[in-house]
Amino acid sequence: MNIYPHLWFNGQAEEAMEFYRSVFKDSRLLARTELPNPELSVVRFELGGLQIAALNANSRVPYNEAFSFLVETGDQEETDYYWDALIAEGGKEQPCGWLTDKFGVFWQVTPAILLKMIADADKDRAERVMQAMYRMKKIIIADLEHAYQG
Repeated sequence: MNIYPHLWFNGQAEEAMEFYRSVFKDSRLLARTELPNPELSVVRFELGGLQIAALNANSRVPYNEAFSFLVETGDQEETDYYWDALIAEGGKEQPCGWLTDKFGVFWQVTPAILLKMIADADKDRAERVMQAMYRMKKIIIADLEHAYQG
């Protein structure tokens, strides 16, 4: 059994797949399926070990924050890379490390250290980090560390 996300794109499934594969170097095409209706097709691909299906359909249903992809990063350089790549060509910054890409898909670019800091047993430290994060769009690790230290 396999479970994986299946996203609808308004005529842009192939373009979306190519965009994501250009951002995530650990990616590969798994399959292309042409459906009987010439306007419909499905591509399956893998990003960082996660299989994703993308349907080319005439869907006007917008994506929203109820579903997002979280990219856990190791350092500021990696955070900057994914942030900049995913907002390229018309993506939009959102608060707290969230963004929407040019297709409207929601992403969280989250340094692993942020997840560790907000889970700290010292609730005052964790709260200071949360308050610092609330003021950010792209996450800046040095600012989180400053808040963490008090």
